[in-house]
Amino acid sequence: MISRELALQLRDVGLVWHPESGDRFQLDLPSHVEADVEADTFTVSDMTIETHRYPTGTILGFNGTTEWALDSVAIADAVWLPREDQLRELLRATFRGLRRLPDAFEVEIELDGATRRFEHPDPAEAYGLALLALIERTR
Repeated sequence: MISRELALQLRDVGLVWHPESGDRFQLDLPSHVEADVEADTFTVSDMTIETHRYPTGTILGFNGTTEWALDSVAIADAVWLPREDQLRELLRATFRGLRRLPDAFEVEIELDGATRRFEHPDPAEAYGLALLALIERTR
């Protein structure tokens, strides 16, 4: 799972989330809400947190099994924490490989005919950094 900071960067550059069962997320609520609530990680599931799509937007509905009272939250108030496989899939045809280095993982992509490499101790974070570069380049 990528860091909250990288997830926020990806969202800010335009990564759009279409919630599916198994997706993980954290809340991104107004500053008057307790910060520890935002540290909790939730998983979209048909049993506990369901996605409801309406013409006005997508809502994540909490089905009463969470530790605190929350009926629903707008998708705009959630931060998607994509998995490694989701990040790799989002890189699409630019993805060239993942290598294990002595102290890190290296994701290699091709952008505009040039090879770019992104290193991080966590492979998901390396994929996320590569995706961030891809999105920023195509904006």
